[in-house]
Amino acid sequence: MTMNRLMQVAGAIGMLLAVRQGPARLEVPESLKAPADEEVILAAHATGVQIYVCQAGADQEFRWVFQAPEADLTDVTGKKIAHHFAGPTWKHRDGSEVQDKVVAKQDAPRPDAIPWLLLTAASHTGEGILSRVTSIQRMHTGGGLPPNANTCAASRNGKESRSAYSADYYFYASKH
Repeated sequence: MTMNRLMQVAGAIGMLLAVRQGPARLEVPESLKAPADEEVILAAHATGVQIYVCQAGADQEFRWVFQAPEADLTDVTGKKIAHHFAGPTWKHRDGSEVQDKVVAKQDAPRPDAIPWLLLTAASHTGEGILSRVTSIQRMHTGGGLPPNANTCAASRNGKESRSAYSADYYFYASKH
């Protein structure tokens, strides 16, 4: 078993234990806690990329601008169960889909990682598990930051860069 696969399995086991213990036992920063009347209905580990584009800002300075995520989510066995893409949107293999909006953000404990997020559902499509989702947490992130600012210049205007990332996602729904 490769080290990467071993780490995925260990992370998946941790997620399973966290879900079995219930959301009250997840170690979540106060600002990222889901409402008290919600419970975790799905936990998944994501691996993919954060996509950035080199663009000039209003000040004519060039910078990497976030465009979209592109990631696959897996269950505790490592089986792909969902896809994450622009919106932000998640589409489950059962056909259900949820599009969310960010309501809270906190810097990740790791300086090389994208922030942790709390999102709230903005819309749903299809029938299935994600049609019930009201909140999503993105936690335990690794990587995903934009490239070094000095690599974005006029000569790279419009060029895309993909930064590898991983995260754990917790999907919540009403307890009622």
